[in-house]
Amino acid sequence: MYKFFSIAALAALAACGGVQQQVEKTADTETAAEPLKPLKVSPNGRYFMTADGKPFFWLGDTGWLLFSKLKREEAIQFLDDRKQKGFNVIQVMVLHQAKVKNAYGDAALKDGNVSMPVTTEGNNPDDTTQYDYWDHVDFIVKAAAERGIYIAMVPIWGSEVKAGRVKVEQAKQYAGFLADRYRSQDNIVWLNGGDIKGSDSTAVWKALGTTLHEKDTAHLMTFHPRGRTTSSLWFHNEPWLHFNMFQSGHRRYNQDTSKGDLHFGEDNWKYVEMDYAKQPARPTFDGEPSYEEIPQGLHDSLEVRWTDNDVRRYAYWSVFAGGCGYTYGNNAVMQMHRPNDTDGNYGVTNYWYEAMKAPGASQMVHIKNLMLSRSYFDRVPDQSLIAGDVGQRYDRLFATRGNNYAMFYTYTGRTISVNMDKLTGKKVKASWFNPRDGKYTPIGTFENKGVQQFDAPGEVKAGNDWVLCLDF
Repeated sequence: MYKFFSIAALAALAACGGVQQQVEKTADTETAAEPLKPLKVSPNGRYFMTADGKPFFWLGDTGWLLFSKLKREEAIQFLDDRKQKGFNVIQVMVLHQAKVKNAYGDAALKDGNVSMPVTTEGNNPDDTTQYDYWDHVDFIVKAAAERGIYIAMVPIWGSEVKAGRVKVEQAKQYAGFLADRYRSQDNIVWLNGGDIKGSDSTAVWKALGTTLHEKDTAHLMTFHPRGRTTSSLWFHNEPWLHFNMFQSGHRRYNQDTSKGDLHFGEDNWKYVEMDYAKQPARPTFDGEPSYEEIPQGLHDSLEVRWTDNDVRRYAYWSVFAGGCGYTYGNNAVMQMHRPNDTDGNYGVTNYWYEAMKAPGASQMVHIKNLMLSRSYFDRVPDQSLIAGDVGQRYDRLFATRGNNYAMFYTYTGRTISVNMDKLTGKKVKASWFNPRDGKYTPIGTFENKGVQQFDAPGEVKAGNDWVLCLDF
């Protein structure tokens, strides 16, 4: 059924039409979205935008094993659900392991060698027995595009590179294959790395990044780093890195044993501040915070688990600190855990199709809608708007503003004191925004002077989070 091609042979065949990228039609026309175009970085270097200049708020989900564990009808089920919940990016591993096979038993590589992809020559789009690993990837990428979703692809997970299974020359050949195959697919973003420090196997990551960048100039790229690190530590000035991504990790405050400046615990906003201060300006966001329904600290299944309250907190903290988006994750969904799987990790207790219904997943769209409801590219973090002590840890307040609005986030529902004279205009219209359901509650109109206190609804406690919106 399959034929092995060298990278050189693949390139030659592609040039003369010998390598076909057959993609099965994925669904009826009701799922179709406007054609996507590659994302760009905004002129101020802080945000993403579409090709026609419209604001793009990155609302991602981690479907790491989507390509390898779900069949086509399951992939459609997943993408339809995520579209309905407002997600516009799915982060996926192209190769979780060098010897990975997909749900149909198709191997991606010959002998686990990344420079030797296994493809099918002259396959018939109506004959599913002739589809291979890469055709399955093509199918999902196109299905996502039809639903207005970008696919952020990790070429190969960091643990495989760290184990010595990818050499520099192999990385270059593999990156060339990926660029040739996907540079014309508009809904692609490249995530170099894969849960690894950039100081580990640096030459391979630079080879992958440089080759992809040289051969595929249409798509943005970053580096997905190890927990409690950010891509800017190693690659901020690399020509192939267009935006920064950090992984704030899955540990609570007293579990974080990191040393040095990155001993941040749950304070993911500190990574934003660090990246925000670097030049040249680049967008940054939390690409892997604590997953909903995963044990705190990951490895002890008896530990308490992160909830929808926590994933909201990480989202609003990091975005209000200057982040250009946010990536949500769920324990069962990120590993696409299925019945009869023998490789379930991190104390997973349910299956991917059940976990898609977790409350946090439905709440994420509200921060996207909130950020896009007002002027976008002029938004900046501004803690000077907060009068008095901004607080620490869960009690900390966050402020962000644009030219004619300001927003304040409290995770605990504490009173917010605002320096009104730092705002423009004579009158300010105030309202509460509920991160759990996306609804507004009007407060009233206030004179724009002095210090004004706003008492959030409900009792002061973790998870009673609110956004104070001031429009002027």
